[in-house]
Amino acid sequence: MEESKVTTRVLGQNAEDRALALLASRGLRLVERNFSVARGPRARGGEIDLVMLERDGTLVFVEVRSRSGRGHGGAAASVSPAKQRACVFAAQHFLQRYASPPPCRFDVVAVDGDRIEWLRAAFDAS
Repeated sequence: MEESKVTTRVLGQNAEDRALALLASRGLRLVERNFSVARGPRARGGEIDLVMLERDGTLVFVEVRSRSGRGHGGAAASVSPAKQRACVFAAQHFLQRYASPPPCRFDVVAVDGDRIEWLRAAFDAS
C-alpha cells in the first residue's frame, strides 16, 4: 500500500511540474508552491498547489488535478465544491500577508494522461 501512495505522490508532483511549466511559458511567475493551512486539530484546512502572478499583477491560485484518463469527467470534473471551498479558505489565509490584496482568481490545470488544459477563472470565491 505504501508503494501506491508514493506512486500517487510522484504522479501528483509530475502533474504540478507540467502545470508550472505551462503557466510559466504563458508568462506567469511562481510565487509559492503547495501553500497549506490547517483549520484545527480535527479539521482539514486547505492547500493551494501553485500560487502564480500574472504580468498585470493578478494573483492566481491554481488547483492542479491529474487523472490517467478522461473517464468520470476527467481531472477538471474532480474539483468538487468541497475542494473549491478548501482552496478559497487557503487563499484567504494567503492573502492576509498583504496590506492591500491584489486582484486574484482561481484557475484549474487539468492533466488527463498526456493532455493538459488550463482553465482560467474555473471557479470563484462565492
